[in-house]
This record gives sequence, C-alpha cells and structure tokens, in this order.
Amino acid sequence: MSDLFTVAIITATLASGIRLAVPFLLASLGEAVGQRAGVLNLGVEGVMLIGAYAAYYTSLESGSAAFGLLMGLVVGFAMGLVYAFITVVMHAEQGISGIGIYLFGLGFTDLLFQKQVGTPKKANKLEVKPPDWLVENTGRAGELLFSHTVLIYVAFLLVPIVYWLMTKTTFGLNVRAVGENPQAADTLGVSVNGVRTAAILFGNTMAGLAGAALALEIGFFQQNLTAGRGFIAIALVYFGAWRPVGVMSGALLFGIVSSTVVTLQVHGVISGSVSSIAHMAPAVLTVIVLVVVSRRIGQPAALTKPFTRDG
Repeated sequence: MSDLFTVAIITATLASGIRLAVPFLLASLGEAVGQRAGVLNLGVEGVMLIGAYAAYYTSLESGSAAFGLLMGLVVGFAMGLVYAFITVVMHAEQGISGIGIYLFGLGFTDLLFQKQVGTPKKANKLEVKPPDWLVENTGRAGELLFSHTVLIYVAFLLVPIVYWLMTKTTFGLNVRAVGENPQAADTLGVSVNGVRTAAILFGNTMAGLAGAALALEIGFFQQNLTAGRGFIAIALVYFGAWRPVGVMSGALLFGIVSSTVVTLQVHGVISGSVSSIAHMAPAVLTVIVLVVVSRRIGQPAALTKPFTRDG
C-alpha cells in the first residue's frame, strides 16, 4: 500500500489522468459553446463514435494517424451540418434529435466495423511528442508535463482560445445573446439561426475530434468505444457552469479519479466486485458535484428552445 505513495506512482497516475481527460475536455468545450447558443446536443456520444471510427479506419488504411485525425474533424463537421438542419432549420425537438444521432452513431459504427474491419486490428497511433531530452532533463515534472502527444497540448490550449472567443469577440457576444434571449438578439440584427448553426458546427467538430483522440490514443476501435464519455462530457458542461476553465477542471477531475481507480486496481488494492464499484466513482462524483453546482448557477435561458421569429 505504501508503494502507491511514491513519487513515481503519483506522477504516472497524474500523467495518465491528464491523458484520460482529453476526450472529455474536447467534447465538453464544443458542447459548452453549443449550449451557450441555446442548443443542447445529446448526440455528442454518437458523433464521438463516428469520429473515432473514421479516424481509426483512415489511420488503419492509410498508415497516417494525422490523416485519421483530420477525418475525425471532417465527419464531426458533417454531423454538425446534419444536426443543424434537424434542429435549426426543421425546429425538431433537441433532446429526441440528439438521442437519434447517438443511436445512429452507435449502430452505424458497429455495422461499418463489422463489414470493413471484422476482427480488431491495430492502427497507427498519434506518436508526435516533445523531444526526449525535454523529459530527461526535467525529472518528474517533465514526465508529468512533457510526455504527452501534441494533441493533448492542443486540447488544453483550446481552453484559453475558447475563453477568448466567448468573452472577447463579437461572435462570442452573439452566442451568449442568442442563448439568453434570441428574440432580443434578432431585433438587434443578429442572425439567430446563423449563430446557432455556427455553434453547432463547432461543437460537433470538437466531438469528432474527441472521438478521434480517443481512438488514436490506443490505436484500436471496438463497439461502443466511447462507453458513455459523450454523455459525461455533457454533464461536465453543467459541472463547469458553461465556462471553459470550469469545464477543464471537471475533465481533469474526472480523468484523475479514473486514473487513480486504475492504479489501485493494477496494484491489487481493489479487486473483484470492489473494483467494479470503484470504476463507478468518477460518474458518481460527477453527478454529486453536478447537483451542487446546478443549484447555484442557472443554465442559458433559451437552452433547448427553438427560435421562431415573431410575426
């Protein structure tokens, strides 16, 4: 038991937690922007699955993980176009539409995997990392901070970028206005449907990237690879009160708790049924904090409400 508290184990656990947090962070950042515009997307999980499969299969066939990552972005954007048409143009109920996207992604990726791949095959993983000398010359801090792939740094760099986008630009101001009072925004000349479409496209592209990051981190794909991560990402938006830094904090908390459970299991501290229960800890923690936070901070006033111009 005392071995768990060595610097090496703690560093490895934290580094693993950072890696585990990235898919949640990417998907949550995108969903936060969408929700600030008044659009709830319960289909994040499905888009992540489609992005994951597209990235995996492209990497498998082309031998290029970078090309696979690009395809994850492309299919995420394409699914954003579909969801924008359904919810913004057709005014479909957002909750039901999102569940439909999720079910489509779950079934479609399973079908494609069975028909195109069949048995699990290893694809090229994302391997671009900082130089080895940077890790070697900075000790444990280097192992914690400089042992990750480039995509992980990109994910965390997106936090200040999204913050700036939402708080310092006209687009961000329009997104918040549309999410709070679309009728008032419309009278001021803001294209409510245009802003919501842009927010949906950004959110779904990020979800596709999140799925791609998950698949290319391990180099494999299997049925239901995301295992609920998309739904947890939606919860983390509430957890983080629709703010990029809050979303990042929730993703890191979830990743580190998940990593800690794995570490306890690997070192034999927990096993059997206790291990199965322990794996529920991150989700339970998220729900508890979500309940506490939701009582203090209200959601965007127009969330899930379709916009129709008066008169």
